[in-house]
Amino acid sequence: MVDMISPYVALAFLPFCFAIAIWASWSDMKFMKIPNKAGAAMLILWLVLGLIMVPFNLWLWGWALAVCVLVAGFILNAGGAVGAGDAKFAAAMAPVFIHADLRFVLGLYAACLLGAFAAHRLVGFAPAFRAATPDWQSWTHKDFPMGLALSGTLIFYLLAALLPLF
Repeated sequence: MVDMISPYVALAFLPFCFAIAIWASWSDMKFMKIPNKAGAAMLILWLVLGLIMVPFNLWLWGWALAVCVLVAGFILNAGGAVGAGDAKFAAAMAPVFIHADLRFVLGLYAACLLGAFAAHRLVGFAPAFRAATPDWQSWTHKDFPMGLALSGTLIFYLLAALLPLF
């Protein structure tokens, strides 16, 4: 069994994280930017709901993990590997993964990255979808909107944590 957060914690976080993930993904595809407010919303969610739902020591470690991911993200951003918005959003999401098996999360991220990339490129060829979203910068930008893969990782992790309830 893979280490995960409690299904009840996942259930509490899921509706809020889902809304933030949709916002971050949409913004990243339309503007090629993840708003700082999306990251702030994730951190406020951890501040409030995390404090209520997660043991205090794990809640504190969640903040430490966010700082570590932020530092790693800024180093990757300085090297041109990821965007600054991606780094900040990943850091803001990180506390939710405090109790997760790193191998599971990295595998899930890899799957979400491949799936998001393939779906984004395939949907970009659909004339109806392209006509409905002509102003999305991600269609013509040289970079890929990583917010889509980051959001997918967050949502699928929370959904996987719910499996023991079913």
